[in-house]
Amino acid sequence: MRVVATLLLSMLVGVSAFGSSFNGASVFQPAPTFTSHASRSNLEMMRHRKKVPKLGKPADQRKALLRALTTETIRHGRIKTTLVRAKAVRKHIDKMIELGKDGSLHSRRQAMAWVYDKDLVHSLFEAAEDRYGDRNGGYTRVLRTMPRQGDNAKMAIIELV
Repeated sequence: MRVVATLLLSMLVGVSAFGSSFNGASVFQPAPTFTSHASRSNLEMMRHRKKVPKLGKPADQRKALLRALTTETIRHGRIKTTLVRAKAVRKHIDKMIELGKDGSLHSRRQAMAWVYDKDLVHSLFEAAEDRYGDRNGGYTRVLRTMPRQGDNAKMAIIELV
């Protein structure tokens, strides 16, 4: 009992068994605070229920990429690209074919606003009703291929059915 009282008194006075440098104040110091960067946070939020694949690009570059992939797929019938890009461009190609099947002036202007080539839009509108008249969607097929040599990215071929 006497030893405990001596230790408590020595802690209050500043003398202890650990040497004269220990004063007990470091026990009650608050935890260090972490400062974040002023320009951006390192915290990444999860993208729950976000259906737009970002493709690692800003919005304007992503739109240009999807427009170019749509144009080239309609022009050539099949292209080779990454799997994520193929799945992302699939809905835009289907939309252009749906517009071609409709055939109205408004649909034609909507297709011309998305597809880069005016002559390609005209040929799409001529052939879409004959080729896809009996089909109610699913105008594209995505086939997985071997990974890319340099970075092992998943590759795919997207083609018109």
